[in-house]
Amino acid sequence: MTRVPITVTINGTEYTAEAPPRRTLVDFIRYDLGLTGTKEACSVGVCGICTVEMDGVIVSSCILLAVQAQGAQITTIEGVADGDTLHPLQEAFMNYGGFQCGICTPGQIMASRALLQQNPDPTEDEIKNWMMGNLCRCTGYYKIIESIQKAGEMIRLGA
Repeated sequence: MTRVPITVTINGTEYTAEAPPRRTLVDFIRYDLGLTGTKEACSVGVCGICTVEMDGVIVSSCILLAVQAQGAQITTIEGVADGDTLHPLQEAFMNYGGFQCGICTPGQIMASRALLQQNPDPTEDEIKNWMMGNLCRCTGYYKIIESIQKAGEMIRLGA
């Protein structure tokens, strides 16, 4: 099987690995690079579970080929914390019940992080609109919305 070299920078570290040309970005990240925080569920880009940031834009990594990320700067859930210091979103999701089983949590955090970078004080409706593409079977969304609001407060207060 043909394999092609792919070089990406993920969470500040440059990686080069060979992968089949049809390897999805999520599979490349998980299986070729060993960064297992990014999950896959729907495989068609509608659930948000595989959300990563690529060159400053959140993307569904299950519908992108790894070769499309050649040379990109990518942030995954592993790159959200600052060493041992959790990002306010990670703290809020833990403290306010924004997760239960944890499958969708990395994608929820990546998407809401992008929202709070653009708007650190979103209304409930703005959060609902922004997070529409991130599905969760466990929480009923109220705790996710509360977690995002609390994280926004923490960010605005400089926590």
